[in-house]
Amino acid sequence: MGIVPIWGFQLAVAITLSFLLRLNKVLVIIAANISIPPLIPLILYLSHRAGAIWMGEEPQRISFSEEITFELVKHNFVQYVLGAISLALATGVIFGGVTYAGLKLFKSSKT
Repeated sequence: MGIVPIWGFQLAVAITLSFLLRLNKVLVIIAANISIPPLIPLILYLSHRAGAIWMGEEPQRISFSEEITFELVKHNFVQYVLGAISLALATGVIFGGVTYAGLKLFKSSKT
């Protein structure tokens, strides 16, 4: 939930989902706080790059040499949102799988 582009509501949605899905609330709060200031540029860039996959023949490129304007943000918004959702889903599946595998290995070594 920390990557999904619903700024200001990420933690509220994550806590609500943790109640509905009966997840560990403390772990959900920790995991939802991935969008901390040092990681925000990386998340924004990876989201924009992931969104290029969904844009087909018209992916937009980010140019760091030009000034960021409202028009530039508006022009890249759809690509960013699609990429952020894709990145959030992929990250959740990957880290969920790694966590599940790690817990299975830890549990089997205990018995």
